Amino acid sequence: MIRELFMPALSSTMTEGKIVSWVKSPGDKVAKGETVLIVESDKADMDVESFYDGYLAVITVPAGEVAPVGSTIGLVAETEAEIAEAEAKAKSLGAATSSTTSSAATASTPAAATSNGSATAPVAVASPTSAVAATTGRVVASPRARKLAKEHKIDLQTLKGTGPNGRITAADVEALIGAPATPVTPVATPPVPTAPPATAPVVVKEDLVPLTTLQNAVVRNMVASLGIPDFHVAYTITTDALDRLYQQIKSKGVTMTALLAKAIALTLQKHPIMNAYYTEQGIQYRRDINIAVAVAMPGGGLITPVLKNADQVDIYSLSRTWKELVERARAKQLQPEEYSTGTFSLSNLGMFGVDFFDAILTPGQGAIMAVGASRPTVVATEDGLLGVKRQMKVNITCDHRVIYGADAAAFLQDLAKLIETNPQALTL
Repeated sequence: MIRELFMPALSSTMTEGKIVSWVKSPGDKVAKGETVLIVESDKADMDVESFYDGYLAVITVPAGEVAPVGSTIGLVAETEAEIAEAEAKAKSLGAATSSTTSSAATASTPAAATSNGSATAPVAVASPTSAVAATTGRVVASPRARKLAKEHKIDLQTLKGTGPNGRITAADVEALIGAPATPVTPVATPPVPTAPPATAPVVVKEDLVPLTTLQNAVVRNMVASLGIPDFHVAYTITTDALDRLYQQIKSKGVTMTALLAKAIALTLQKHPIMNAYYTEQGIQYRRDINIAVAVAMPGGGLITPVLKNADQVDIYSLSRTWKELVERARAKQLQPEEYSTGTFSLSNLGMFGVDFFDAILTPGQGAIMAVGASRPTVVATEDGLLGVKRQMKVNITCDHRVIYGADAAAFLQDLAKLIETNPQALTL
């Protein structure tokens, strides 16, 4: 039997995927559960596995090309004898002309009868089990190899892979670990910024730079957000007490982003409507409080790693999780559930000196908060004198189908009260 390999949907928002590399070549045997190719989804590179045993007969969409979700990207033969039959099938579909040469087929092809009357059945592709950085300039390695390299502080860029297409395998890393003549030099890991600035591609005048898969995903989300009737509510928060707390505990690895996320999460406990979102059936409330934080990606685009159950996790664990999420986001190693399960979003441009801005609401959420810089500000004290306090402006964007002005105002009032008068509660 000959089965079609389809471009899998690796996330709920994915409409197309870019094939980073084929781990298997035409004619190679494919085992159930074995990685066949690596696909760049909206925001991560994923290993794609097969549910079936057989032989990869034909590749119809080569590495580097994009195909819609559900479209045919290859043919798998159940037996080696059926490879020639699959090649003939590919020709009839206008795909590859041989097992070693293939051309793109970007539209899905319905199952059809083969020359001997046997039916072509779809190949089920397993959901991703791990993320792999494998585009130009990045190392192609198996998940096990990456785990071993991290444990033993080995730079994968110094290794030569023995796997398909130069892929670094666990055996390659283990060989280095077990080689006494080759010293293993620990690789220093630079500090990870809270929200790394995007690195724009180097272009010359009038260059047209195609959008990346990630940028296309952002475009789709932003277009979808145009259909949401939103409104904005701004608030000024004095941060003197929060800043003092941060100075006391930042040496323990606590980040300001984690503090803000924790403060928002604790305040959301009192205002569940701010954690809800609109559906055609009604307002959907959520039990979990997951704070999604916008992070700029090198090369353009952004991603929103999620701090799950931020109201229940201590600030030190939350900060460690955040640093790890940012590091893996920049390496395109996040799993879909790590960037698509947010219930409330936070966008912080204060670190860039921005005073005030509007954030665009994410579809599937009811609110997003934009945070500006905390600055020394001359204010009038309660006794009528002038004083200097550090203040930041926050601006919340809300879906008016779910949230009303009074809801947003009450939420911001309680958030300000927590930050200004009881920030120590963030460490409990």
